[in-house]
Amino acid sequence: MSTTLLLARHGQTVWHAENRYAGISDVPLTDTGRAQADALGRWAAAHPVDAIWTSPLSRAVVTADPACRALDLVPHREPGLRECDFGVLEGRTLAEFAAEDPAAAEAYRTDPVAHPFPAAEDPRAAAARGCDALRRIAAAHPGERVLVVAHNTLFRLVLCTLLSIPAGEYRRVFPRLRNAAISELRMNSEGFAALLSLNVPCEPDLP
Repeated sequence: MSTTLLLARHGQTVWHAENRYAGISDVPLTDTGRAQADALGRWAAAHPVDAIWTSPLSRAVVTADPACRALDLVPHREPGLRECDFGVLEGRTLAEFAAEDPAAAEAYRTDPVAHPFPAAEDPRAAAARGCDALRRIAAAHPGERVLVVAHNTLFRLVLCTLLSIPAGEYRRVFPRLRNAAISELRMNSEGFAALLSLNVPCEPDLP
């Protein structure tokens, strides 16, 4: 029996508004991010789900809260859904890093999995824990619809892994997951997945 996983990136944060890597840093939402969270709540009210799971980072928990309130659901927090640790890039932009170490920045742009940022989490390990988390969630909700609120890079690495796309291509194949947009993934009891939709805004005019 398959499970429908509705993947949603959290709302915009104060760092993402400036294109800074947030990673494992607990960064609050902007006013725009809170509006995106409210829009996701309205979407959930119109497209009910059976359960809601989130990353333990506050930006994901806060984004999921309107949907939880709309459906009177208590969210489950899954440590495996946390964002990748970006090491020395936490709180910084890629342009700032490139000015300091152009060779390392170019290597990252060429293959971000083979050449992650200094002191960063191994992207392959992040992909593995993210896939394991989604498989556990699917196994806990056979035949159900589950909203999963987490993070841009983690989701892109996970999608590549589940769809047999080389992980080093994640930035090219999935340039960006929009804040609070929905990507629909169907996962069967054996843990195999099919991507049914990608990056669908929960409201047409959502920023």
